[in-house]
Amino acid sequence: MSDASLKSLLLAVVSVILAMVFIQSGASIAKQLFPVIGPEGTTALRVGFSALILWLVFRPWRHWPQGRQWQALIVYGGCLGGMNILFYMAIERIPLGVGVALEFTGPLAVALLSSRRKLDVLWVACALAGVFMLMPDMRGADALDPVGVMLALAAGGCWAGYILFGQKAGNLAPGGATVALGMTIAALYLFPIGVVTAGADLFQWQILPLALMIAVMSSALPYSLEMVALKRLPPKNFSVLMSVEPAVAALAGLLILAELLSLWQWLAIALVITASLGSSLTKAVTKPVSETTSP
Repeated sequence: MSDASLKSLLLAVVSVILAMVFIQSGASIAKQLFPVIGPEGTTALRVGFSALILWLVFRPWRHWPQGRQWQALIVYGGCLGGMNILFYMAIERIPLGVGVALEFTGPLAVALLSSRRKLDVLWVACALAGVFMLMPDMRGADALDPVGVMLALAAGGCWAGYILFGQKAGNLAPGGATVALGMTIAALYLFPIGVVTAGADLFQWQILPLALMIAVMSSALPYSLEMVALKRLPPKNFSVLMSVEPAVAALAGLLILAELLSLWQWLAIALVITASLGSSLTKAVTKPVSETTSP
């Protein structure tokens, strides 16, 4: 492994880990706004502020897409927005850690369907075992809200599209510009939804600082970091590396929402971390996408 390849791999891994820490901490904080403006209004403010921040930082007008380049970008933005609003609507009804575990079926499906080596299947199976261990029994008094479950699974489908089309869109322009344009596309259809559902409450000045902080933590920073990783890792490796997401969500729930973890849940965390490390350490080093297809 050359020094350049090693640095590229380490940058991708660190970017994904930081993105997960930011996004799950932001999700824990965002839940505090649900009683005031609901998940739809919270998503609208989060995505809207994120789009403004990303435009100021990355100035995407300097890398404006042309013709068919918009196709992948529009699908990417649509998936990004759908992933956000469906997930927030889900965790309004079910716990954060469980919502992440269910949503994670999307990237796991990408990893499994794109796998070509037996060792990759082992890491995906390990991650799947951890995810299912984090899911509670659907029977009995503590059964999950079925609507929340379906919303989380739908968010997982959008997450899968975000991974696949995010890489295609990222190859058309620098990563920051791509994220800014994708976030703008998401904001164009999510903000009107937030206005309709939350009404005048959406514009209370008291909630704007918290909404801005959520936007930075949950969208602007993590999606920019993930774009860095997507341009350096194939979809299957990115997806399996993201298997640590339920563990990060569980830890965020413990530290921010005081959600205690059982020994069974800690074992599940160990399984998904093992899958992530195994995939990262044993994958064949490939030439970064940004070196082969970026203009």
